[in-house]
Amino acid sequence: MSAKIQAARLEMITDRNLALELVRVTEAAALAASHWMGLGKKNEADGAAVTAMRKAFDTVAISGTVVIGEGEMDEAPMLYIGERVGAGGPAMDIAVDPLEGTTLTAKGGPNAMAVVALAEHGNFLHAPDIYMDKIAVGGGLPDGVVDIDATVEANLRNLAKAKKCEISDLVACMLDRDRHKELIAKTREAGARIVLLSDGDVAGVMATSQPDSGIDIYMGSGGAPEGVLAAAALRCIGGQMQGRLMFEDDSQIARAREMGLIDPHQAFTCEEMAKGDVMFAASGVTTGAMLRGVRRFGHGAITHSVVMRSKSGTVRFIEAHHNFTTKTWVDR
Repeated sequence: MSAKIQAARLEMITDRNLALELVRVTEAAALAASHWMGLGKKNEADGAAVTAMRKAFDTVAISGTVVIGEGEMDEAPMLYIGERVGAGGPAMDIAVDPLEGTTLTAKGGPNAMAVVALAEHGNFLHAPDIYMDKIAVGGGLPDGVVDIDATVEANLRNLAKAKKCEISDLVACMLDRDRHKELIAKTREAGARIVLLSDGDVAGVMATSQPDSGIDIYMGSGGAPEGVLAAAALRCIGGQMQGRLMFEDDSQIARAREMGLIDPHQAFTCEEMAKGDVMFAASGVTTGAMLRGVRRFGHGAITHSVVMRSKSGTVRFIEAHHNFTTKTWVDR
């Protein structure tokens, strides 16, 4: 066997092992957060997920840097931008949300999950922890079928035409926020129906790629970290997305330029937010459209996770049965 073939096989085995290690990281966070599900304590749930995820990362054979996280801080209970994780190995960039849907978890609502995305150094959009305007649709549609700069009516009309249906057949998804009042009004005026989410816009974007979700388009603003994570997911499962950072003051613009964003008002495509070979993993905390939530019983629990890779396009769902008597990192 040639050295080239051996190297290729070793790389394949390493990638497969790394994908499974990523799932273990999200499982750890989901299990820890599930202890707080429905107890009305979102900060405790988030803190438990962060602690478990950080500890699980200590076993992963990478030299990782968090480039999309909860902001830059010297002392923080969260996985913050610039934090180093991993046990040593290839340099990788990390996009992370240990608990996407803290309020959902506290209230026992759907679609809360632990999320991680991984790419080679320099391949994730490096942006401040601010808001991002987003628009996303699923796969199998003509390129440019929607445009973040187009009107709501134009986007819905073009999407309906591409899907060979009426606008009234479309369902748009967005966060239920006061800032979306105009967007909601224009969407309804155009004739589309709406699903309003209390939290969890990563799940909302991902739902556009799931035929059984009933969601055709995601619109509106949410966190920039969640935007990059959603873009990473769509790179793996197919779909189109655009995002533009939303700045509140000049200091945020200056910070973005320091981070390498020459044009802070640029509209980024899915491929520009998550370049190259991307791995994405998520574990359900509460049951949603794509993942089942953690089911706890006695001295164990069952988790449901997904792991995906853009290079191969493979999507794997993993159901794992955990024994708490042998898992010392689980917050019980």
